[in-house]
Formats: sequence, C-alpha cells, structure tokens
Amino acid sequence: MDASKAITGLAALAHDTRLAVFRLLVQRGPDGLPAGVIAQNLGLPPSSLTFHLQQLANAGLVSQRRVSRQIIYATDFSAMNALMAYLTENCCGGIASFVPTRNSSPDDSSLPTNSQPTNSQPNEGKSDETLACACSRR
Repeated sequence: MDASKAITGLAALAHDTRLAVFRLLVQRGPDGLPAGVIAQNLGLPPSSLTFHLQQLANAGLVSQRRVSRQIIYATDFSAMNALMAYLTENCCGGIASFVPTRNSSPDDSSLPTNSQPTNSQPNEGKSDETLACACSRR
C-alpha cells in the first residue's frame, strides 16, 4: 500500500458515522449487511448512510454486491489488513512481531468475544482483538 491509499482509507474512517459503519461491518464479517439493516442498527437515514457507504467504498474499505433488490455491503478485509500493515510496518524498527491482545476498552464491551477468523489471517474479522506490538507492552 502506498501513502496515498493509506491517507484515503484513514480519511474515510475519520468520521464518527463512517467509523461506526465500518466497525459494524467488521463485526458482521465477510457476509456483510444490507444497507437497510445498517441504517436501522445505527439509526441513520438511508440517504445519509448511502453517502457514508460510498465514501468507504471509494476508499476501498468496503465492497458492495446486489442480491435481488438489496445492496449488501461488506468489509474488504484484505484492504483493512493492508492499511494496518502499512501503519505498523516499521514498528519497533521492524524487529518486534505482532501478537493479538485482548482489547479491554469499555467501548467494545458489546462486541462478541467468540468471533472466528474467516481465513488464514489469524486476526482477520476478529472484532474483539487488536494487533499490538510486543514492544508496546514493556
């Protein structure tokens, strides 16, 4: 990932509504959610949600697909992981490995603790864990 793509992704997430939408989609996993369900869960008017979803899609962080009359939005986990890798590639001079650590933030208490990874990436799709550099726990 280059700096331009990272900036676009971070800019898309730098809004409270878009961040909430993205986190909801991460929690849901690769199946995604219909736009109407997202709007209902977050209490957003459909026109406002459409704008925010388009910003996330334009940044490459979510994908959309049509199923019958619904548009289903889902997190692009490879893009999310690429952004995380870009942000952390030089952590600790590149000598420390990343390990999952339990996120104990009170804001995340509503997230499930039994999420299963969706592929060979050990942390992909897990909303109750974050990547933390081993040197940050010294």
